[in-house]
Amino acid sequence: MTMGPLSLLAASDFAPSTILFFGGIIGLIAGVVGTYVVLELIGRQRRSAIRRESERILSEANKEAERIVQKAEVDAKAEFIKRKEQFEKETAQTRNESKEAERRLDKREDVLERKLDTLNTKERSIENAERQMAERETQLGAKEKQLAETLEQQRANLLRISGMSVQEAKDLLLRRISDEVEHEAAELIDKTITEAQESAEARARDITITAIQRYAADHTCDSTVSTIDIPSDDMKGRVIGREGRNIRAFEKATGVDVIVDDTPGVVVVSAFDPVRREVARRAMENLIQDGRIHPARIEEVVEDIRKRVEKEILEVGKKAAMEANVLGLNRSQLDLLGRLTYRTSYGQNVLRHSIEVAFLSQVMADELGLDGALARRCGLLHDIGKAVDHEVEGAHPQIGCDICKKFKEKPEVLNAIAGHHGDIPAISPYTPLVGAADAISASRPGSRRESLERYVRRLEQLEELAHQFPGVKQAFAIQAGREVRVIVDADRVDDKSAIKIARDIAKKIEEEMTYPGEVKVTLLREVRAVEFAR
Repeated sequence: MTMGPLSLLAASDFAPSTILFFGGIIGLIAGVVGTYVVLELIGRQRRSAIRRESERILSEANKEAERIVQKAEVDAKAEFIKRKEQFEKETAQTRNESKEAERRLDKREDVLERKLDTLNTKERSIENAERQMAERETQLGAKEKQLAETLEQQRANLLRISGMSVQEAKDLLLRRISDEVEHEAAELIDKTITEAQESAEARARDITITAIQRYAADHTCDSTVSTIDIPSDDMKGRVIGREGRNIRAFEKATGVDVIVDDTPGVVVVSAFDPVRREVARRAMENLIQDGRIHPARIEEVVEDIRKRVEKEILEVGKKAAMEANVLGLNRSQLDLLGRLTYRTSYGQNVLRHSIEVAFLSQVMADELGLDGALARRCGLLHDIGKAVDHEVEGAHPQIGCDICKKFKEKPEVLNAIAGHHGDIPAISPYTPLVGAADAISASRPGSRRESLERYVRRLEQLEELAHQFPGVKQAFAIQAGREVRVIVDADRVDDKSAIKIARDIAKKIEEEMTYPGEVKVTLLREVRAVEFAR
């Protein structure tokens, strides 16, 4: 009989511990086998679930694919229909455009045919006209031949009657034609000059009036004499000082002459330099008010007043430049402009005169389409030489030109400064503009004055200059010396000579006389025919 393992173990001679060991091994193997079986069962279940899920997903994917295919078929059909409709629409539009183009071509063809008919008609008309012209040329040729024969016969008759040769007749005819042409040319030139003068005078008058109206300045004549009021005649002694030391110190410090005479209540300060005279006037007023008059105090006050006046001069120059709207002037130019406020010409303040000339020049330049800013600059600086003309030799236009040349002024400005009195030829239109503005400013009523003696002498000189010309019977200076009326002998002076004499008198006045503004020369030629009825 066969025995099992347990029986063998039991029957064997092994110890109980050995039996336990083998039992543990067997139990472990049984656990592993059981675990494997359980895991196998779980794996089968998972595979079955995965298979079922895969089948479900596959089924849904197939359904989704069928749905997408159906939708794609529907969209494709809709797109096809849409494209078909668009194609048909474009085809119809192209067809309509083609028909329209055909209609236009047909219309053009009709127009061309009509034009061709018109051209054919014109061509036939031209051919007819050419035939007529040819016939007329033939007729004219015959008439010219006949005319030439007639002229030849007349020429022969004229030569026979006049007894002159052909050359003599030509010379006579040419002389007559030359005289006639010369006379007509003289009349035409005189008419042209008259019209140009009238037009130029009217235009100049309009521009001048516009400039004067747009800039209306106040005019006052400044006195050139500086007088200082004193509270009492006792102050005259203090001004003079012991043995005249105070007045000598004052004259030395200021460079002026102090006149203390019998005139009650005044002390007169005299100086050629207006700035020195102003410094002396202010210093004398301060000393009289202070009461302390001695050489040391005089020097202190004069120096203080001089610095104050120099500062005021610069400020006045800056204000003048700002008022005239002239930019970029050098400090020295501003200082010279400020000095013009103490300078007068025939009683007219030169600085106010310069500002007025600046604005008048600008207005006239604007009317003529020129640069108004440049004209203002020329006008403001035109008399700057008067600030130092008592220190520098020469006329103030050239002095001013030399001064501004150092500060790199434009050639137009330099020429306007140097030539505003006609000393040099004008190279730009701004020079005569400044000269005209200068004359306007100087000739306004109340702007300038002169002494009675000088005024009378100028009137006499005007009349004397006019009497120097041959044919002048009488000459009268009128309108305060701004016009001279000249009456000539009509038997000795004709109309053309009268114009020349008037121009020569005006030129001689410019060369030999000095006067403010301008002088008008009016020449009168009168013919009187006197008869008596008895």
